Amino acid sequence: MTTSEKIKNNQTQYCLQSWSRQKGLNPIPVEKAEGIYLWDFEGNRYSDMSSQLVNLNLGHGNREIVGAIKEQADKYCYISPAYGSEPRGDLAKMLVELMPDNMGKVFFTNGGAEANENALKMARMFTGRYKVFSRYRSYHGSTFGAGNLTGEPRRYPLEPGIPGFVKFFDPYIYREPVQFKSEREATGYYLEKLREQIVYENASSVAAIVLETVTGSNGIIIPPEGYLEGVRKICDEYGIVMICDEVMTGFGRTGKMFGFENFGVKPDIVTFAKGVTCGYIPLGGVVVSRKIAAHFDDNFLSCGLTYSGHPLACAAGVVCVEYYTKHKILDNVNKGSGVLKSVLEKLKEKHACVGDVRCIGLFAGLELVKDKKTKEPLVPYGADPKGVMKGIISMLAKKGFMTYSHENVILVCPPLIITPAQIEEEMAKMDEVLSEVDASL
Repeated sequence: MTTSEKIKNNQTQYCLQSWSRQKGLNPIPVEKAEGIYLWDFEGNRYSDMSSQLVNLNLGHGNREIVGAIKEQADKYCYISPAYGSEPRGDLAKMLVELMPDNMGKVFFTNGGAEANENALKMARMFTGRYKVFSRYRSYHGSTFGAGNLTGEPRRYPLEPGIPGFVKFFDPYIYREPVQFKSEREATGYYLEKLREQIVYENASSVAAIVLETVTGSNGIIIPPEGYLEGVRKICDEYGIVMICDEVMTGFGRTGKMFGFENFGVKPDIVTFAKGVTCGYIPLGGVVVSRKIAAHFDDNFLSCGLTYSGHPLACAAGVVCVEYYTKHKILDNVNKGSGVLKSVLEKLKEKHACVGDVRCIGLFAGLELVKDKKTKEPLVPYGADPKGVMKGIISMLAKKGFMTYSHENVILVCPPLIITPAQIEEEMAKMDEVLSEVDASL
């Protein structure tokens, strides 16, 4: 048995793969990876156009991150959260300094789901309220609390859910049956419906509103002009904590260090993960405002994790955060974003199957439809019984373009180190596959 066959056999026979029917899985055994590329054991090269799970922002094989992990491992690999740890404190300070001037302290977790779980607990403890609003087209994790916060079908196995979790709709203008004259008009409509729902749910019982700053896996849905500012005002009016889930959008993905910076708001709580270490070691966290941090000076913080602020992860995080600035990653994102947006608009104009394209920074999605006029999705919401989208992703993979889809949207979220030339080279493969999809309609 070759090394490749052994890896594939062991994974399919002994590992349960997430979000999959286990029968018929065919994982690509990876021998090595560097930059935006990875190679199998046969020497075939693949382009990582989703940054794995939109977390590998600085690409594969970053020697500075690896070096920091090795250096910390030589000192000690683990110490309890109750002890002082240099990388833990340094990273927390760096993160607070990156945030708006209202932010105060950091609680570290192992990933994004735990970050959202603990953000909810903090908001409830701080306000003394129990209801939490989140959106239908959202994903905040699959642990029990974060899974109840999630709005899309991955929450179904957790139902009946936890009392107090209330869902509302995204401002999804492309799919809205109402034709708005402008983004501002749409914003006014959505904010009024949200305000009405809060009143009907008893505003004095609502602890928090949780939003992905830009809706991620569920379609790269960018909020219309003035929307997040409006949510901020509603939160201020009713004493509700505004939580921005920056797990995907954080650390340069949208062309700003954090997604909410595009919209001029200051959240009360920010959750992060993914790009803080770029997946080299798991790490997430919750940044809270100075007001919330001060509350826990005299009130018990009922949050705790064995691996909170793991030294190896924090050492990786320190170097990652430094790398974004030192290597001017945001400049590269914004340069690449212009190229990607131009390509996407051309694909939308050219292909019958492309109903809409959305892009902010290097965070993009192509929404596929059966008919541009009716906007009928290529696959229905929450179902793909014939494996249509899976087939399209497979067609891309055969050309060496690796990404994933959710519902009827293909994600394009490459590592933030990608060059304009690489974007054009890879999106030419997308063009070829979309032509095949057009032919099948």
